[in-house]
Amino acid sequence: MKIAVVISANAEWAAVKPVYPNAKIEHYAYGECFQMVLDDMPITYFHTGWGKTASAGALQHILDVYSPDLVINLGTCGGFDGVVQQGNVILVERTFMYDIVELMETVSVLDYYASALDLSWLAEPDPFPVRRGIIASADSDLLPDRTPFLKSQGVIAADWESAALAWVARKNNARLLILRTVSDIVSEKGSEAYDNIEVFNERSKEIMKQLIGQLPEWLKAVKF
Repeated sequence: MKIAVVISANAEWAAVKPVYPNAKIEHYAYGECFQMVLDDMPITYFHTGWGKTASAGALQHILDVYSPDLVINLGTCGGFDGVVQQGNVILVERTFMYDIVELMETVSVLDYYASALDLSWLAEPDPFPVRRGIIASADSDLLPDRTPFLKSQGVIAADWESAALAWVARKNNARLLILRTVSDIVSEKGSEAYDNIEVFNERSKEIMKQLIGQLPEWLKAVKF
């Protein structure tokens, strides 16, 4: 079985590489990658880049060229004040893109790019405490004035890439596990990470180290 672990944001990727100091960094069409073996299972880490376009293109390339049996996305997200807490791990069950605006037709663009993740192949109970729920994605940090709408849709956190990854995986009938840890809390007043990138960078280091440390137990929960 081949596993592809995809990492999106630059800060997240920068936090991953020190965990594997002896890894041989190589390059593929969208950026850096490296291979390792965990419990006799080959795993390739890919940096897909930030945003929906890079993530969608990179994942399609990875599926076409490397043919992994499972794709895992590890990363960060912004959580909603009063809904989740900083440090909560989100196991994504559904995604949608909220930055698409249609003014010509009365169609639901949210539905078109929404994806429900089939996690029937993941054994229960979960090996670690998680919050299962919906993540919304946009090519933007979460604007405070969007939080009421997203909360009304049942969204508990937001990021830049999960919806694009989920959409491509669904189109290819690929297994996808998304685990995103809340790096900062966003309210209608903003976030402590806005205008303070070091907050995000420092928390990314701890988040990625923790998620990678938990990866072996998540792999044991996969019903191949």
